[in-house]
Amino acid sequence: MLKYNSKLKRLAANLRNNMTREERKLWYEYLRYCDVRFVRQKVIGNYIVDFYSHRAALVIEIDGGQHYEDEALAYDKKRDLYLNGLGLRVLRYTNIDVADNFEGVCLDIY
Repeated sequence: MLKYNSKLKRLAANLRNNMTREERKLWYEYLRYCDVRFVRQKVIGNYIVDFYSHRAALVIEIDGGQHYEDEALAYDKKRDLYLNGLGLRVLRYTNIDVADNFEGVCLDIY
């Protein structure tokens, strides 16, 4: 069982109720129907990941434009290293990937 910061549970629930357009698309049109179960906005350690599959040991992140600023890039790198250290693979896609290449994103996840 993964350790998590219980103080983030309320924020995670709020994020589940207020997903971005791209997160909703990926969830409602693909991930919720996968043979491998995914959950949304999972708290892992001190982080909240967009989508997580325990069985696949997989984290999927959908990144908006703010993720490409220097501070955010450093934060995401630190975060990915932490998740990788738990044996999790992290797949990152941009909002543009989901909007303009949805089929390619789904095939990559598959």
